[in-house]
Amino acid sequence: MNAPGTPQPSGGDRSTRSTGSTRTHDNSAPGRGGLNRELIVSAAIEYVDEHGLAMLTMRRLGEHLGVEAMSLYRYVNGREDLLEEIVRRMVDGLHVDRARRELLAGPGWQAYLQWLAHAVRRLARQHPQLFPLIATRHPAAPWLRPPLRSLDVVEDFLATLVDRGFTMEDAVMAYRAFTSYLLGYLLLEVSTLSGRTVAEDSLTEVAKSPPASPVPLDGYPHIQRLETLLSQDHTDLEFELSLEDMLDRIERLLASDRS
Repeated sequence: MNAPGTPQPSGGDRSTRSTGSTRTHDNSAPGRGGLNRELIVSAAIEYVDEHGLAMLTMRRLGEHLGVEAMSLYRYVNGREDLLEEIVRRMVDGLHVDRARRELLAGPGWQAYLQWLAHAVRRLARQHPQLFPLIATRHPAAPWLRPPLRSLDVVEDFLATLVDRGFTMEDAVMAYRAFTSYLLGYLLLEVSTLSGRTVAEDSLTEVAKSPPASPVPLDGYPHIQRLETLLSQDHTDLEFELSLEDMLDRIERLLASDRS
């Protein structure tokens, strides 16, 4: 269930959505003097929502904004930089300050995880064309698991659990189980919304994009403490445990129907 007053994941202002494929003849087009990085990213999110990721080029985005493509390069370093900024913008909307996180979690931890799961699901449903990009883009660190691919969001997650009695090992296990559930379920859900399976466009983007550069972990104390555990590969065990949980759930459903 959603907590009241839940902040919405950011994805750009959709109130100015164009009804056509470009804004070339729109009197509200910003022109070169009105451009900035934030506006360009918002317009790119809007464009992909309407036309799909494969259609996004700097030339088409310029047409959408009513400017020459070359003017965009003053603010973004090409399409790869633009895609990285789109992912960052959307995922950063899942980060809340400590006071808000404590209010969401209360004395337990379940309420925060419920809020976070619903916030990610809203993001996926609002942007089904872009969610596969969030799911498949190279993360800032190899142990960051989509869709929680922001250091701020992972720090929030781990801090909430550790502060409420989780051991370091249990907090990492919960992070892996939580992200696996969200990713699998939401990729399937957005494929039904967009009428396609996990976009081949997104997989192509992964093949073309360079691995992310290492990021400093200063200011993320829980991640620093848990980096070794986060880096360990337990995918076989995680798969078997998830499979057992699913089979147990089916068995409980059958037992409930027969009783």
